Amino acid sequence: MAHVTALAVNEPVRVDARRVGDIVNELGEAAAQTVIGLALEQLATALTAIDEAAGRDDLADTITQADRLSRLAWQVGLTSLAGVAADLAGCAERRDSGALAAVRARLMRVGNRSLTQIWDSSDFT
Repeated sequence: MAHVTALAVNEPVRVDARRVGDIVNELGEAAAQTVIGLALEQLATALTAIDEAAGRDDLADTITQADRLSRLAWQVGLTSLAGVAADLAGCAERRDSGALAAVRARLMRVGNRSLTQIWDSSDFT
């Protein structure tokens, strides 16, 4: 009889603290918190849009939403999330359905962890 082992997927997320610090220095802490909060809402919306587009097998919309997510994540210093979103767009462009499914699952994990990590940060410096 074969033994099945469940593997826990735990991937650290990277946040560019210097980029976040630059936002705080440019805008001040209160305005930076507002701007980053709004960006997190947009990122969450984009994650949902990507998941829905991929679920409909709408590759064009998946690419559009993944590119949007990647740019926004990069702007607020969520480098892991930006990279995975770019990877997802690449899979959709190549029409690689197996890779697309795997990267989509990874995007949801990294996306949720990234949003939680930056949101839970009590100060953005």
